[in-house]
Amino acid sequence: MFNKLKEKLSGFTKSLGKQIDEKAIPVEATQKQIAEVPVISPSEAEQQPLIDTAVETKNDKIEPQKATGSDLNSDIQAPKLSEQKKFGLVSKAKALVFEREFILDENDLEDPLWELQMALLESDIALTVAEAITEAVKSELVGSRRKIGKDTTDIVEQALRNALYDVMSANVFDLDDYVKNSRKPVHIVFVGINGTGKTTSIAKTAKRFKDMGYSVVLAAGDTFRAGAIDQLQIHGDRVGVKVIRHQEGGDPAAVVYDAIQYAKAHKADIVLSDTAGRMHTNLNLMEQLKKVCRVSSPDLIIFVDEAVAGNDAVERAAQFNEAVPISGSILTKTDADAKGGAAISIAYITGKPILFLGMGQGYDDLKKFDPKWFVDQIFE
Repeated sequence: MFNKLKEKLSGFTKSLGKQIDEKAIPVEATQKQIAEVPVISPSEAEQQPLIDTAVETKNDKIEPQKATGSDLNSDIQAPKLSEQKKFGLVSKAKALVFEREFILDENDLEDPLWELQMALLESDIALTVAEAITEAVKSELVGSRRKIGKDTTDIVEQALRNALYDVMSANVFDLDDYVKNSRKPVHIVFVGINGTGKTTSIAKTAKRFKDMGYSVVLAAGDTFRAGAIDQLQIHGDRVGVKVIRHQEGGDPAAVVYDAIQYAKAHKADIVLSDTAGRMHTNLNLMEQLKKVCRVSSPDLIIFVDEAVAGNDAVERAAQFNEAVPISGSILTKTDADAKGGAAISIAYITGKPILFLGMGQGYDDLKKFDPKWFVDQIFE
């Protein structure tokens, strides 16, 4: 997954990591680090070359000495010759344990951040989201004094990880906890356009809830598309849940209403309602969807689209959210998504969480969304 996004971000981290490495300056070793240098004998010290430097004398005058007195307190007398040689070795040892630090200003980041923003846009991440991510990276790196270790790209990668995680986790919602603590039956309506895997996602969700011990009823509210009712019936039979259906061409709001009444009468826990797939630009069907939600008063509305649709999915999610405010999203075909931009963008633009990721064709191929797992996939 996300191979293209991985490639783009890897180029940015290496480029900026190199720039940080060039900006890094030595930091003097601490007294603790000096103390950890092994003590040597004078005979060993005499074999080491001396380092020309200057130390303070008691009279506070700077005089040339063969010692590394810059590491010593100013009130210490100049050491004897053997001690001078010993300190020469200490200075060399310090060079092996020194650390480096860097401070970046906005000018240092201007070109790399532009490259990052282009990389994000090319990965189907919406402009406003790409801007938010680059701004977060800039805020973390600019102006702060940081010590660096062996690999400077780790610093850049961590800044990117933090920025992406903040975007993905801003609106986390645990559907399982919601269902557990809500009054039954919990009614969930699924919306989206044709051909994105909405009906299959309903079947996967039904099986998941059934496996958790809940009783589930499906409402065949897609009375518009030929074969949609039979398709949901087949899924219902396979996963072992009840399907409430009317004739093709009937009123979808009536079907959903009957499913809710059936669930109440039979003390079912959850009602999952299918609806006709529709483009967000089809005003008549969008009005019909509003009627379904008005009559049945769903507890949650879940938007379903393909992860591979990229920015098209982002636009559709925003439009559906305006018509019938969605509670969260399910992204299908995530296992085939090379860019990863849709998941990142939808969560940010709609302000609603990603609930599940469709990871295959099987009924069990529905993964509960975890922001940390998602970000880890990008940098694995």
